[in-house]
Amino acid sequence: MKAFSFIALIVAAVSLDSVVAGKVGVQVSHNNHGHKNAGQVGRLTNKARLNERQGSRKCRPRQSKITSSTAAATSTQASSTSTSSTKSSSSSSSKTSSTPAKTSSSAKHIETTNFNNDDKNKGQTNNAVASKTGLIAVVSDQCGSANACHDISNNCGPNGNIEWLTCGVRGGGWNPPNVQVSDLKVVDLNDALKSGDSPFHACRGDLIGKFYQYAGEVGVPPILLASIAMQESSCNPATVGGAGEQGLMQLTKDKCGGAPGGDCKDPDFNIRTGAHFLKGLIDGNGGNVLKSVAQYNGWFPGMTVAKATAIAGSCCRCQQNLDYLQQFFNGWIQNVNAYARNMGVFRNLDRCPIG
Repeated sequence: MKAFSFIALIVAAVSLDSVVAGKVGVQVSHNNHGHKNAGQVGRLTNKARLNERQGSRKCRPRQSKITSSTAAATSTQASSTSTSSTKSSSSSSSKTSSTPAKTSSSAKHIETTNFNNDDKNKGQTNNAVASKTGLIAVVSDQCGSANACHDISNNCGPNGNIEWLTCGVRGGGWNPPNVQVSDLKVVDLNDALKSGDSPFHACRGDLIGKFYQYAGEVGVPPILLASIAMQESSCNPATVGGAGEQGLMQLTKDKCGGAPGGDCKDPDFNIRTGAHFLKGLIDGNGGNVLKSVAQYNGWFPGMTVAKATAIAGSCCRCQQNLDYLQQFFNGWIQNVNAYARNMGVFRNLDRCPIG
């Protein structure tokens, strides 16, 4: 009888050890699940970075906050089962959220900064939002939200959707949103040039220094002046337009008075004159840089698609480029070659014969 009781006691002890081991096994399983989730977050993030380098054109809102929240949720789940799992997941989350995207014209995710001009204080509240998200935050009473995108595509980018930039042209007439210089999302010109495929490598010699010099005089980002030169002349000082427009900034003949030796194409004179003409437009428009850049190219409030293209039959390239604002604000000043990517949706100039 005593032998039987002793054997029963041994069996009970072994059963108890198995139960305890089973519980430990469950805990280890949860720990592995926590690491697995953290790894998934890391892999998803790496895939997103790969997509960025490949330059996808798909337009969607920035997802960094969602990724960060997912990593945080993973960390919380892991901490409920194991302290070591929490540390591992937290480390993965930190690496995911702190790695910046590189500025590149071939990348779909472009780092941009707000340009702040000390003598203007409009739009500062919007800047506080935009500086966190990398997107313009202007809301127009007539045109609504900019619906900006971190991913640059044919119809969207950090400075708004093309339908917002061209608000009204498909209907009663162009009604430009009020965008101040300090609202703009831009890439610094010197940072842009660090990219091997930057379109601004076309601006040779001392042109970059002149863009900085005269941008400082008129209170705009240097890349704004360089972008006008890219859009108007592909940054070629020798360019002469169809109506006799001169040089880098395509100055009309009435602005060529005082050119050195009568040469309106002289780069220093041309950039300085174009910069101060733009400043005059900005001042006259109450600081609205969107309206002013458009007017530099011949746009006007109330312009419709029909008005912009009315002359196409007799002079195709004399019509207004309806994709100009998308190309300028979401192309050139983001260090993206708007011509190489054929940015825009109207494409009214694409129908013009070459030559």
